[in-house]
Formats: sequence, structure tokens, C-alpha cells
Amino acid sequence: MTDDRLPGEHLTRLAALVDEVLAGVGYEMAAATEVIDDAVPGYGGLFDPATTPAELRGALETLLESDLARPPAPEPSGDAFVLYVDGSSRGNPGPAGAGAVIMDAEENELVRLGRPVGSRAGNNTAEYVALQLGLSELLARYEPRRLEVRIDSMTVVRDVWGGDAPTEPGVETYSEGVAAALSSVPDHRYTHLADSDPNPADALATVGADIAALGPG
Repeated sequence: MTDDRLPGEHLTRLAALVDEVLAGVGYEMAAATEVIDDAVPGYGGLFDPATTPAELRGALETLLESDLARPPAPEPSGDAFVLYVDGSSRGNPGPAGAGAVIMDAEENELVRLGRPVGSRAGNNTAEYVALQLGLSELLARYEPRRLEVRIDSMTVVRDVWGGDAPTEPGVETYSEGVAAALSSVPDHRYTHLADSDPNPADALATVGADIAALGPG
């Protein structure tokens, strides 16, 4: 995989700037929050209502002129990994976000990822983006030989592991990217998560949806 920015759906200018900052730090939500906090005095997180869109836009544009970099990757216990993914859409379609959490085989949390998907995107699109996000960043940091993907979308599972054609319009780019990434992992499988199963990627997808709702900027 490369360090190219991952594809996404339509976003407002302000949300797109946040996504660019996220891309600059390898989509690590905590790292992006830290650099944005440092750039906007008193910002205190991604969504302090006292910060105007103009202030945030100016800070983001300045950040993008600086040397953003992916934080060092924690050492895993081996070459086997667990990847949690989740997508969130408010309104389905509506502001949507994607989240992913990379763990090693002992389920030590290594990386927490998130990004906005689009200002008017559906749940299934967000799930595809979440899976592509997690796989892309896993391969950028590590050399996995075995991978278990934990996911709650049977639509994506049937496409990726079942061989069905994508049923969500416009997700072919994500589907192809996922297939290319998985081809780099010799042994991969999925575990389907029930709605009641804990998913640490859920909160990251929700923050991504919050970013997608930013505007107008």
C-alpha cells in the first residue's frame, strides 16, 4: 500500500480539510486531535462549539503546510492480527464515518483509526470504507501473515469473502481496494459481529460521522 490519501465521498470543505489532516497522520484519530488542539488555542477536542469554522479552517490549512507524519507503530506480538471495523451513517444516507482498530493476536490494541466518509453516504458505503481504511493502514505499518477481520456488515462479508457482486451503488473502488489489500495477506478470515457484540471501532466511526457533518467551511 502507498501513503496516498484514500478515496472518499463528497465532504464539505471543512470536513475535507480534517480528512486531509487525518491522512497526514495515517488516519490516527488521537494524533489528529492532538495536532489540531495544538493549532487552535483552547480548542479542547474536535468539536468545541466556541471555535468558529473560520478559525478551524485557518488552523487546518496551516497544519497541512507543516510536516505531518504517521506516528511510530507499536510493536505487535507477532505477524498475526485482529482488525475491528465499523461504519456509521446518520440518516442512511447522511453524514457518515468509518472506524478501525488494529490489534495483535493477543488483542493488544495497536492503532485506532477514523475518518469521515461523506456528507451524504449510506451505512454499507461506510462499512466498505472502514474495511479499506483498516487494511490500508495495517499494511502500511506491518507485514501481516494472518488476519481476522471482525465486522458486522453481512453485505460487505458476502462481497469480500462470499464472492457476491457489490450491491451498494458506487462502492466498486472500495471493494477493489479491499480485494487488493487482502491479496497481500496469506491467511485471512472474518468473524461476523452481532449487534450486541462489543466493537471498539464503533466510537471512531461515530467521530468520523461528526466530522462529516461539519460545515460549511
